[in-house]
Amino acid sequence: MRRVGVAALCAALGGCVSTETVQFRAANSQQQALIRDGQAALVSRQKFSLVLVRPGSRQLQSGGRPIFVVNMNNLGRTPVDFRVGEVVVNQVVGENEFPMTVVTYDMLVREEKSRQVAAAIVTGLAAGANAYNASRVGYGTYTTPSGRSGTFYSPTANVIAQGNAAAQNDAMIAGTIEQGQRNMAQLEQTVIKDNTLMPGEWYGGALYLSPPTTPPSGNQKNYTIVISVGADRHVIQISQAPTGA
Repeated sequence: MRRVGVAALCAALGGCVSTETVQFRAANSQQQALIRDGQAALVSRQKFSLVLVRPGSRQLQSGGRPIFVVNMNNLGRTPVDFRVGEVVVNQVVGENEFPMTVVTYDMLVREEKSRQVAAAIVTGLAAGANAYNASRVGYGTYTTPSGRSGTFYSPTANVIAQGNAAAQNDAMIAGTIEQGQRNMAQLEQTVIKDNTLMPGEWYGGALYLSPPTTPPSGNQKNYTIVISVGADRHVIQISQAPTGA
């Protein structure tokens, strides 16, 4: 029997997606790397705040955006501000650092709006083709045994086809709109934004980053996320490597 290679098997199954996992490194005695619900996480405590960071999913897609769930707590007696624009992310390659982009809520909303425009165009084209095909239903030709030929038209079949097409198009357009609304609502509910934390208050959300590049020295990617909560700076050190490496 012929041996099938991994690449051929991936192609036959619709493509393989490589994944990566992350690990946290405690940078000082005020930090602790731990496990939360089977996932790596890190707790960082400063004088007036506490920050808990974990990956947004158990595995990250290689080449994709890392997403981290960040939760923070104001331990002080006065309100403190958290601003997404003050989050600094740098990839560490040898002794050099290269900035990574924090993908903000506004950037994600613009991307989603662009996606919705593209989806609306595709849906409109599909609906137009569906309506055209339905308009041709009921028309046909015939040939008798004697060789006589002609055309016929069934208005009943045409009306039924166009009615079905209209219902299908309405459902398709409604589905496109509803999916866009769900995506926008999810961004609003989950993505981290600027926030003032009152004393004792917890706040958190999903932090999106631009994909780190693969360094020449190997597959492991190292980067730091600096999260400021008021005057406190939490330096989170992360290693990201292929799953199983």
